[in-house]
Amino acid sequence: MILPDHFHLLCSLLDGDADFSTRIRLIKRGFTIRLRDAGIPLYRNARGEYDLWQRRFWEHPIRDEADFERHVDYIHYNPVKHVLVTRIRDWPYSSIHRDVRRGLLPVDWGGAEPVPPESGIGELP
Repeated sequence: MILPDHFHLLCSLLDGDADFSTRIRLIKRGFTIRLRDAGIPLYRNARGEYDLWQRRFWEHPIRDEADFERHVDYIHYNPVKHVLVTRIRDWPYSSIHRDVRRGLLPVDWGGAEPVPPESGIGELP
């Protein structure tokens, strides 16, 4: 899921590899380079870094299938939570579209009607 100032990612690393920091740094770097090369205007901050991404990241080891499902739901709802759209399906940069194409989720997953931001839907417990 790509949002204006952050992204969400579910990934698996190889056994014995816990270097999330390098993976996240490389993803951010590659994405930024592609945006720059596509002519998207990017601005540098006082440190000379592109002012595009949050500096930090949060990692959470998935504990079980229910935890995985909660996090997928949270990620899918994130554009609604940040008031970028009122229906999940209206955010074009979401993996939900892939899951719908694969038949894993219905096209109206999350509801066909707009979700009011104050509903609390999409919050992790």
